[in-house]
Amino acid sequence: MGKGMFEDLLVIDCASFIAGPAAATIMSDFGARVIKIEPPVTGDSYRQLMHVPGMPPAEQDYFWMLDNRNKESLALDLKHPDARAVLDALIAKADVFITNFPGPIRERLKLAPEDVLPLNERIVYASLTPYGEEGPEKDRTGYDATAYWARSGLMDSVRANPDIEPAISVPGMGDHPTAVALFGAIMTGLYRREKTGKGGVVSTSLLANGLWSNGVWMQAVLCDADFSVRLRRGQRGALTELYKCRDGRWFMLALLNYTREWPLLVQCIGRPEWLDDPRFATPEGRKANTAELVKSLEDIFVTADWPEWRERFVTAGITFGPIAQPSDHLECRQVAANALLPEIAGANGLRTVDSPISIKGEKKTAPRRAPGIGEHTRDVLASCGFSEAEIDRMIASGAAAG
Repeated sequence: MGKGMFEDLLVIDCASFIAGPAAATIMSDFGARVIKIEPPVTGDSYRQLMHVPGMPPAEQDYFWMLDNRNKESLALDLKHPDARAVLDALIAKADVFITNFPGPIRERLKLAPEDVLPLNERIVYASLTPYGEEGPEKDRTGYDATAYWARSGLMDSVRANPDIEPAISVPGMGDHPTAVALFGAIMTGLYRREKTGKGGVVSTSLLANGLWSNGVWMQAVLCDADFSVRLRRGQRGALTELYKCRDGRWFMLALLNYTREWPLLVQCIGRPEWLDDPRFATPEGRKANTAELVKSLEDIFVTADWPEWRERFVTAGITFGPIAQPSDHLECRQVAANALLPEIAGANGLRTVDSPISIKGEKKTAPRRAPGIGEHTRDVLASCGFSEAEIDRMIASGAAAG
């Protein structure tokens, strides 16, 4: 096998931060050549995100490492007149052009579809926006925290009860699902190209993906569901509630098939008499006595540590979910069995997070480290046909760096 099933594809990553570039990362995982365009000197502003207050400190830039692995960095000042010839040469031979620049910037830099598509009728122009391609907010800036998490209603919907403040999202929490959607749009565009011979524009937005992620509640609203009552802890039903163990770890029960799983649970926790207890023996009894059952289960679960309860639940065959912490996955056998944290080639055992798509019979490429600013500028320019003298001149003029 060669480099991967997409080894013949050239992708231009002319985007910043997460969702757009991460879609290119997925393509690179399957062997596509991805050229990352970023400004000289400072590079993509995403390189600075780990220095924002609240981000866990580390010696290495984990943001950049995750979303820009496998790529070649071309440091190009798109505002410099000499840079346009480079970009046009790349567009002319590329298969995919990805951008998430706001509309006015695209127009100013001549990166809109009407500027790119005439240079290559086979190219797929992939557009990522915060709020969509049309409407009064089409040119508004936004991040996944604002356009995906907050705007979609997810931030409000996941509150444990209506009295606590909304929860801030984890960095990239909406960007990465949106990247998968953009990847799907790109693949659809490439499929259409196979049928018609021509590329075209594909797109998605953070808002669209936020609404899709919150789709059940959105469909409920569209069906005039009553959201006036928001349940608190102990009101959702004892068999679909969160519980804390003796060691402070939390887990979630999800016994939706209670006819089968209720008997398994009571045996698991050593309360077989509850099968005949009128308070708990029937669904109606458990509903009427939810608060009492929740309190009884809380008192039981706090008597042992999480590893013991996990083993009991697995043995009993009931449905549960640990409230995991990121570090839990480092030694997780399930994660390891599915190779979800592959090693970065030549990085002394350092691992990264795999993209969430697999194709049976197709191997992904071994992750390579994310590039430095302009690390591949000279190689990329040479591959576009520029002579060494022309490359030196462009670097001297500030149009490129490397």
